[in-house]
Amino acid sequence: MTLADILDPLQQPLVTVLDTPVSWTEVLGFGSGALCVWLVARQHLANWPIGIANNLFFILLFAQSGLYADAGLQIVFISLAAYGWWTWTHGGGPGATVLPVRSTSRAEWAWLLAAGAAGTLGLTLLLSRATDSTVPFWDALTTSLSLMATYGQCRKRVESWWLWIAADVVYIPLYAYKELYLTSLLYAGFLALCLFGLRSWNRDLAVYRREGAVVPA
Repeated sequence: MTLADILDPLQQPLVTVLDTPVSWTEVLGFGSGALCVWLVARQHLANWPIGIANNLFFILLFAQSGLYADAGLQIVFISLAAYGWWTWTHGGGPGATVLPVRSTSRAEWAWLLAAGAAGTLGLTLLLSRATDSTVPFWDALTTSLSLMATYGQCRKRVESWWLWIAADVVYIPLYAYKELYLTSLLYAGFLALCLFGLRSWNRDLAVYRREGAVVPA
């Protein structure tokens, strides 16, 4: 049995939405993605392995749809998930059992924004010249925003939710344009979960500040 024999059933249509076939890959990506974001909002450690499974499904889905930057982004997400998994369990400092929520520092914002702008420009040029992408700028922009947000998620920076919200606002129409209607619906759900996560993490941050906790960088 070859890898193609294993992957081919996942790419077969399962249902039809708005006269467009929806594959097993998109359905499994929908379910694992929604569960992952809900677990992140609740600061549950299981979000990391669920997220890795979600990334694998989306590699197949996005590569098949010509969203090459988003497909490559999933590989980076898997690496960041391993880092985030470790950080959430070991990054709280000596004697700490969990990594606390904190705000993004000015220095972090400076290099995040610079890296995001450079990444968007570089990926736009790469996708325009080296691929047949029909949406190079939007693919590049969402990739950069997602990487910035994932860094914040790994370090439990509360502003990471605002970056996810910005990315989702672009992702929803982008996936609908690519006729990935179920995935577009998934990201509308992500947007709602991001608002829940933002509220939850802000509440935890306020508790740490009230208690005068020393929050490690």
